[in-house]
Amino acid sequence: MAAGGLLKSTKLTLCSLQSAKAAASQCRAFTTQLTEQQQEIQTLARNFSKEHLKPQASQLDTQARFPFDLIKKLTKLGLMGACVDSEYGGLGLDYLSLALAVEEISRGCASTGMILSIHNFLYANLVNERGTEEQKQLFLKDYTAGNIGCFSLSEPGAGSDVANIRTLARRDGDHWILNGKKSWVTSAIEGQATAVFATFDPDLRHKGLACFLVPLDAEGVFRGNKEPLIGVRAATACDITLEDVRVPASSLVGEAGEGFKIAMAQLDQGRIGIAAHAVGIAQAALDTAINYAKEREAFSKNLTRLPSVKDRLTDMCILVESARLLTYRAATDVSTKNSSMAKYVAGRNAAAVADHCVQILGGRGLSTNYDAERHFRDARGTQIYGGVTDIQKRLVGHFLLKEHDAL
Repeated sequence: MAAGGLLKSTKLTLCSLQSAKAAASQCRAFTTQLTEQQQEIQTLARNFSKEHLKPQASQLDTQARFPFDLIKKLTKLGLMGACVDSEYGGLGLDYLSLALAVEEISRGCASTGMILSIHNFLYANLVNERGTEEQKQLFLKDYTAGNIGCFSLSEPGAGSDVANIRTLARRDGDHWILNGKKSWVTSAIEGQATAVFATFDPDLRHKGLACFLVPLDAEGVFRGNKEPLIGVRAATACDITLEDVRVPASSLVGEAGEGFKIAMAQLDQGRIGIAAHAVGIAQAALDTAINYAKEREAFSKNLTRLPSVKDRLTDMCILVESARLLTYRAATDVSTKNSSMAKYVAGRNAAAVADHCVQILGGRGLSTNYDAERHFRDARGTQIYGGVTDIQKRLVGHFLLKEHDAL
């Protein structure tokens, strides 16, 4: 080919590539640039966290005291119904806006961030997106105005193995009768209603599951004692026992047999919430480490000038930002693979960042008079609740191979 022909061909190729890149950029579903509304929510939550949460977080943790007043304030801001349609008292926001709020609230107080995350991603969003009009009137409108909702999936013998649920649902005319026990139900002590997953035929495994909306003051519902936890101590979790709990057929969400599908879809959202929660804790640990290193002197210089400390802070920054980006991606492109990746990375990174924070503070990092040890404890739980990291890794691998027809 002549030189002129080669040059012309190369220019055409470059033009084609540029056109393809331009088209791809216009079609991108994810961008790191937040919208004006998302920035407003982020700023709102950040300011609230600085003013109301951070000053109280240590005391709430030490006393293991549920933050009723703070939840009431978050309700007035609309954040206890962030994604709920406005006609039911919500703000009608997208998942990323909610994730931003959870991150900033968790940055100030991990316990409050946990409560906000579970109530929204696992309860309010479920009713808003899948509930009937009657269900929304009974189980949603009051839950953007102060009531707290819960999510009852795990059991003593069914955690990651959801298909092994043994809480039994028996049809009785126009009602269902529920019997069983649920474990680790966040906010159940303070909550007013919960989504309960039960089986109407254990032999059908996941195909026999159903989801019900149940008032926590219903006859036959018994709440257990608060579980003593190593982290997020101001949040609560307890068992729920259901003994011949009679609920109307109208309490069934979707159809009988759709419970597994509903649970999995909601967990895709819930993992985004826990990932954002973990990012907030990690950012708080990074804040703590930097503030301490700026003031503390060793070898006649601030810790920030010591290469070893600077390296740790750099690693912490990278861990926080990588988890944040995966979380934002999951919130804008919801899928099991994306939410599992976000939760897996965010949980592991939060634990690593909190460990670095303790190390930088040295002996003070072990003292309950400093925030580092609280961040360390709070971070550990993010690798367990909402789905343990081991399962998240398996889910990512499964969907990765499925995408490549390699199963």
